[in-house]
Amino acid sequence: MSEAKYGFYGWETADVLPKAPKYRSAGNPRNLYDILSGIWCRETCAPRMQDEWSEDNKTLGQCSITAFLVQDIYGGKVYGILRPGGNYHCYNAVDGRVFDLTSEQFGDEAASLCYEGNPEQFREVHFAKEEKRLRYECLRKRLEEVLNV
Repeated sequence: MSEAKYGFYGWETADVLPKAPKYRSAGNPRNLYDILSGIWCRETCAPRMQDEWSEDNKTLGQCSITAFLVQDIYGGKVYGILRPGGNYHCYNAVDGRVFDLTSEQFGDEAASLCYEGNPEQFREVHFAKEEKRLRYECLRKRLEEVLNV
């Protein structure tokens, strides 16, 4: 039986396992993507994008909170691609593997994103915005409910 193909950047090599024992049942990032696909929602989407969020584009506006949750689970670092308008699109690098669970939000433009030479991102900076911290906590809580941890 062949493995399903995913649309997020780096899915082919996203074979890391959780470093946090609490999240062991999350499996690898492909499995986590499957779980998150059932819990990403308008409430966890960045406020400026909520009107555009849909079931067809679940990853829209979910990048930073997802990347920091991925960091909680697998370790590694969060990096950001500077986007027009001055915001950073966040993704993960863990044990030499780079992957971006929310890259699909960019559609065809995703192929032009550069995942090299980007600045590291820090939760203290991102979560200085209370709404972002609260969205992260909401996403984490939903994940923990699904994983029963």
